[in-house]
Amino acid sequence: MPAITTVSYLDPKSQLVALIEQALRQVAADSMLLIELERPKQASHGDFACNVAMQLGKAMKRNPRELAQAVISALPASDLLEKAEIAGPGFINLFLKPAAWQGVAAQVLARGAAYGGGSVGQGEKVQIEFVSANPTGPLHVGHGRGAAFGASLANVLKLAGYDVQREYYVNDAGRQMDILALSTWLRYLALCGEFVPFPGNAYQGDYVGAMADSIYALHGERYKRAATEAMVGVPVAGEDAEGHLDALIANAKRLLGPDYAYIHGHALEEQLGDTRNDLTEFGVTFDTWFSEKTLHESGLIDRAVEQMKQHGHVYEQNGALWFRSTAFGDEKDRVVRRENGIYTYFAADIAYHINKFERGFRRVLDVWGADHHGYIPRVKGALSAAGLDADRLTVALVQFAVLYRNGQKASMSTRSGQYVTLRELRGEVGNDAARFFYVLRKSEQHLDFDLDLAKSQSNDNPVYYIQYAHARICSVLNSWGGVERDLLDADSSLLREPQELALLKRLVEFPETVNSAARELSPHVIAYYLKDLAADLHGLYVACRFLDAEEPLKQARLLLISATRQVLRNGLSVLGVSAPEKM
Repeated sequence: MPAITTVSYLDPKSQLVALIEQALRQVAADSMLLIELERPKQASHGDFACNVAMQLGKAMKRNPRELAQAVISALPASDLLEKAEIAGPGFINLFLKPAAWQGVAAQVLARGAAYGGGSVGQGEKVQIEFVSANPTGPLHVGHGRGAAFGASLANVLKLAGYDVQREYYVNDAGRQMDILALSTWLRYLALCGEFVPFPGNAYQGDYVGAMADSIYALHGERYKRAATEAMVGVPVAGEDAEGHLDALIANAKRLLGPDYAYIHGHALEEQLGDTRNDLTEFGVTFDTWFSEKTLHESGLIDRAVEQMKQHGHVYEQNGALWFRSTAFGDEKDRVVRRENGIYTYFAADIAYHINKFERGFRRVLDVWGADHHGYIPRVKGALSAAGLDADRLTVALVQFAVLYRNGQKASMSTRSGQYVTLRELRGEVGNDAARFFYVLRKSEQHLDFDLDLAKSQSNDNPVYYIQYAHARICSVLNSWGGVERDLLDADSSLLREPQELALLKRLVEFPETVNSAARELSPHVIAYYLKDLAADLHGLYVACRFLDAEEPLKQARLLLISATRQVLRNGLSVLGVSAPEKM
């Protein structure tokens, strides 16, 4: 396990907890309460609020307000605490001295890009698998949300001290790839003058025709076969659409023989390459691209099924092998190997997840579409059936984003080709807006993507609002023209205005915000923090002078905004958003 450097941040909250713990040893020596502090919504209620007296009052059968006063009276003297007050039925509101916050600006500047990072992850090996879309066509805007969420979450976990590996699972061995190969071949046959009625449930996007054009340009009519032969034994599409498709696939494999592998491989290579490029341009990269084929070729699926069989959770019926998933809360048992000896996709998925744990990951995170909710207990049940700790697998569900253009909801169907691609969205609103808007909501919540707002240059656009705060700071510092590191000697005790203190307090919150986002697997927490930080900066910019202030105060304020710029950069970097210096 790699060594993790302990990071010490200015943390008034922890110091306050220690003070209250000392007070409780006098008021309620036997108390084992976990002291929790919350930030009041109104500044007039203090910097932190504590409900320990209300908790004690119930346990000790005493008036909570009397206990609150006893706790306040027992608080040790501190350079941190200015005053404590009783509020409501027994809350303790705590007000800190400005000195509790003033040191953070220099700390941020000294740590630079490392500020906000910590050791909460303790170097624990975590794998996060996300996107993993079938390589059967261009990524659409729904995939984009999973990509932005997964990439941002990986960044959050890494900043919080986890050893993170990003992985894309390539579904290159299933029926969908056969449908894509067939779709490409049928378009190719048309180029050769052989016309087979194109199935309505095949892949119909323009990219399919482009792949057929490429094959024809490279190999001429090498893969030409008679249309009449391709239709032998194929049922009528209107009566059995899926059976019609499967029969065409079987005929393609029979007629092409070894050449079928080329058609299949060409389609896979083209679409997977397009996916890689699209994601890379979006700022989303992976450490590993794991091929489903390797599970079949290496015998991992055989071993996984055997592992479950040894634990008594696989049985044979009517020539097929079944996983007894009802024993793990599923509504019915599931086939893992069909009568024809072919393993199901579920069997491959079981082997894949067992393999993840065998590779040494202490924790495994999967990012799935929300429509896979029912699949979670099935996979976890299979891991338990194989003798593994299923709690080490966490699945984050992502709702597809719904894109609205000119008030019209866009249709997204990969088979019909009627969809809005991620590349098109990026071209329209830019990478920054796409990455930020995708993580503005909890992943399991529906997201209506407002194109008009994403493209607007107004304070209502959160991306513009935050980036403008960064550019504003850059403009001031460029006009100053000094050396940023020299600001470390500035007298931060001069920062006492309400807007200055508000900004200092916000900077102190960043490490805690990162840890919270990591614990809750919620990068949207970072997005909301950045909006609040930008609001504090804009408020300071309006209220205070910078370059024409007295020299000591000027230096202190430049230190403050320089630190704010750094935190804006750090937070935007986590979300994969740029921090422009000019706008």
